Amino acid sequence: MTATPTTPADIPTDDTSTTDTIHEDRLWRDDGWTAKVVKNEEDDGWAVAMFKDGESEPALVGPWTMGRDKKNPKPLDVGAFHTLVKTASEVLRRHEQQLRAQLHKRISVDGPDGEIDVTLDIVPDDYDPYAMLSAIDRFGETIATVKVPPSFKLSRNSARAWVENDFQRPQ
Repeated sequence: MTATPTTPADIPTDDTSTTDTIHEDRLWRDDGWTAKVVKNEEDDGWAVAMFKDGESEPALVGPWTMGRDKKNPKPLDVGAFHTLVKTASEVLRRHEQQLRAQLHKRISVDGPDGEIDVTLDIVPDDYDPYAMLSAIDRFGETIATVKVPPSFKLSRNSARAWVENDFQRPQ
């Protein structure tokens, strides 16, 4: 085994298994998560991999404590499992926030009738990626929306130019 598993090996993959609760020394499944303790081939230590149900890649892989015999891993327990679930959930949340920040930009500029929020929402489609450029007035109403290339750079200057050009599609 390796300390960086790519699939939850030795974990049954039939449809009913993801709802079964397992509480073993090296394998825990509960609350939509699976923790698996694996041997780290690069040294004498152990690692734990956390898988969210339905995912083939671990959300978290980290070192695991050695047992008292200094050979085998410390058994998983309810406290450790809940700490691992919390940590793995936080990692996933941060990844989602980072992706959201990459795909959604917002800049405020002055318009003829007050402040306008200009947003850029990138749609990362595998075949036809694009972005939507939108203008929203101070009341939350959408004034204009145009489709732009996903490579469009939203900046204060580009937003201001779009507003000043009566929301015509940027060139």
